[in-house]
Amino acid sequence: VTLYGVFTNHYSANGPSRCLLLELLDISVSELLLHSSNQGCSMWMIQHCARDVLEALAFLHHKGYVHADLKPRNILWSAEEECFKLIDFGLSFKEGNQDVKYIQTDGYRAPEAELQNCLAQAGLQSETECTSAVDLWSLGIVLLEMFSGMKLKHTVQSQEWKTNSFAIIDRIFASEGVVNSAIPAYHLRDLIKSMLHCDQGKRASAEKALCSPFFSIPFAPHIEDLVMLPTPVLRLLNVLSDASLQSEEEYEDILEDIREECQKYGPVVSLLIPKENPGKGQVFVEYANAGDSKAAQKMLTGKIFDGKFVVATFYPLSAYKRGYLYQNLL
Repeated sequence: VTLYGVFTNHYSANGPSRCLLLELLDISVSELLLHSSNQGCSMWMIQHCARDVLEALAFLHHKGYVHADLKPRNILWSAEEECFKLIDFGLSFKEGNQDVKYIQTDGYRAPEAELQNCLAQAGLQSETECTSAVDLWSLGIVLLEMFSGMKLKHTVQSQEWKTNSFAIIDRIFASEGVVNSAIPAYHLRDLIKSMLHCDQGKRASAEKALCSPFFSIPFAPHIEDLVMLPTPVLRLLNVLSDASLQSEEEYEDILEDIREECQKYGPVVSLLIPKENPGKGQVFVEYANAGDSKAAQKMLTGKIFDGKFVVATFYPLSAYKRGYLYQNLL
């Protein structure tokens, strides 16, 4: 997360306090899990989140720091940069110089951190130091929750998990209807297992996890993903008929009408209406920033245009810039 500045609040009830001015982010993974209604997130979203967080961890760990409180609430979407970002470094520490005894949140706490916390509570010192591997454990649990759509706090605290966690992971993937050679799901399962070794020495590093075959598979976002994750690009559905695309004069008139309507919510950088598949008849509107795009999405959804109810979703700016239009968004 980007730090814009630091200032002191001299009017705090408890005396002067230091304040951090951070960028404003959007929806958290915790909220995405709530919206998934126990169905789990799409593979596109899981892959996107896993890659973004692993890249953040690889950078942190390379600098020698441990986040130490990775959980769904601390992973937020950045609409402007179109990626997931890590927040809340209140428990972070320099590896080998840990000054915080109680680290990580219940349900996302690595076994070695659990042991350390218990010993600290009893006034004892742990012989095993917590390392950057604790972050990989937390991320493994987060990804497993995103896949299953379930909170796993009680599962990971059970005796069965401590005895054979990999069997439970296999069962979760089997229960999601994974049959035969569902290669993408098996790659994700193996990636998660590599992060959830009880022995921290066997856990994959962030850098190594990024080399998983799971990240080489191209996934398309579901329509729910494009509603939930804001970007500077808006995609309008149910606006144009085939007839209006065939008539050049009618097409130009509609193009001008749409541009005029969309400019009410902010400057339009570009507007695209493909006449052929993929993307035939869809309207793509690129705004200067995600704030304008979010305002437009809110106001245009459900609006009647040419006798049709408009459906407005966001669209990945990176894909739009490359001219990549997803044809099937289920």
